[in-house]
Amino acid sequence: MSAPAVTVRLAEDPADREACFRVRKEVFVAEQNVPEEIEYDALDAHAVHVLAVREDGVPLGTGRLLFGEVAAKKTGGDPAVGSLGRLAVLREARGLGVGVALVRAIEEAARERGLSVVDLGAQVHATGFYERLGYQAYGPVFDDAGIPHRSMRRAL
Repeated sequence: MSAPAVTVRLAEDPADREACFRVRKEVFVAEQNVPEEIEYDALDAHAVHVLAVREDGVPLGTGRLLFGEVAAKKTGGDPAVGSLGRLAVLREARGLGVGVALVRAIEEAARERGLSVVDLGAQVHATGFYERLGYQAYGPVFDDAGIPHRSMRRAL
């Protein structure tokens, strides 16, 4: 059985944004028990959101990029550093390259905004995924929503 064709696009219209939030709700709130009140935040309004969909339009994954002043608060104050976050792939789409496509789309959005580095907080179990994409871990393990995380960074 071949993998389904997947398209990743910027989520610029309300329907795409809502699809991103539904994917996040399924992965983070329902599957990982992240409290819904902390999953969605004021930063969503300032972020670039990306959405992965199947050929038939069914959403499979999402992620967001924070940049500029909003990102600088999360990444140590450097305006050249973007913050990748809220990367979520539905269980049935894992292992099909959706996560890689989302990360690369976010990196491209970062380049288009003049950023030279992308920073992220990876769930510890996912650090190997990000390492394969060129990210390097730094700093100690920290808790985010009851889940162990590690900071990671990649120069673009």
